[in-house]
Amino acid sequence: MTLPRIRIDAEALRTRLAGEVFSRVAGTSGPQRREQIFEAPGERWFGEDRPIRRVHADAAMFVGGLRALLFQSLHPLAMAGVAEHSDYREDPWGRLQRTSFFLAVTTFGPVSEAERAVDRVRGVHRRVRGVAADGRPYSAGDPHLLRWVHLAEIDSFLAAHQRYGAAPLSPSECDDYIADASLIASRLGVPDPPRTRPELADQLAAFRPELRGTPQARGAARYLLLRAPLPLAARVPYSALAAAAVGLMPAWTRWPLRLPYLPATEATWGRIAGHGVVSSIRWATAPRASASDRATDPAAVPAADPADAPEGAGAPPSPTRLPTRPAAGAHAPGRA
Repeated sequence: MTLPRIRIDAEALRTRLAGEVFSRVAGTSGPQRREQIFEAPGERWFGEDRPIRRVHADAAMFVGGLRALLFQSLHPLAMAGVAEHSDYREDPWGRLQRTSFFLAVTTFGPVSEAERAVDRVRGVHRRVRGVAADGRPYSAGDPHLLRWVHLAEIDSFLAAHQRYGAAPLSPSECDDYIADASLIASRLGVPDPPRTRPELADQLAAFRPELRGTPQARGAARYLLLRAPLPLAARVPYSALAAAAVGLMPAWTRWPLRLPYLPATEATWGRIAGHGVVSSIRWATAPRASASDRATDPAAVPAADPADAPEGAGAPPSPTRLPTRPAAGAHAPGRA
């Protein structure tokens, strides 16, 4: 008995997956933001060879972003600000789109747009203030809290890239990435941000006595890992992303957030699943080969017109979608 052959249109599947990713990450304003970031002329903060572009363009950022949110929640004052002033439960995708736009515009956009985005964030920070459940006042513009958010974010992005990125950084490139990130951190108001891995480790260690799991932090972790509003078809790949993010969390953070700690499983099946879903996102969002590429490269994968590919400026863009012109006068350190 001969079983029927099932034909799978890989390009149609890829287009559908890419559309789903970009609709979540970039929203309806994706095309407009793409022009605002990638097609606008002008010098950039970072040249095309800078490590920050490589890290922030990779699909491993999906894991790094989740890990950053979990890690940041361990500071009670930072978590209080999120719980009392953020709409992450009512509009999680809107918050994701705003965050991803900030990352994209400050990493890849013209200096004028990057500075405008930083000014907007600083304006929001000035309005976010209150009193935490333990009676301590907080302000999102507090340089100390800004430092914590920056440290947790950069540590997470780098950890995710080194484990799940397509091309992990060398030790010196890791230092260069942290130095790149310090530029945007400084503009956001972080005093003396770290510029090397030892400085990052030292500054993170200095925060350790201030960190603990609060009911707000544990509630946020449950929401992010178990209750994110997703269609049924997306729940399995999202679970793999979530498990990959948890697997990157330091062991001492697990109990305060009530996260599982299964070293053997995380080192085997967890990593396999993480690599699988990140590779799938990378495949779905990669640029298609142009007609000229296919004419000169027999190994090029046949594809539709690249103009038909769904894109969104807020998503981690493929490195080949970056502006091809030189970034005139690009400053070598920055990102927050």
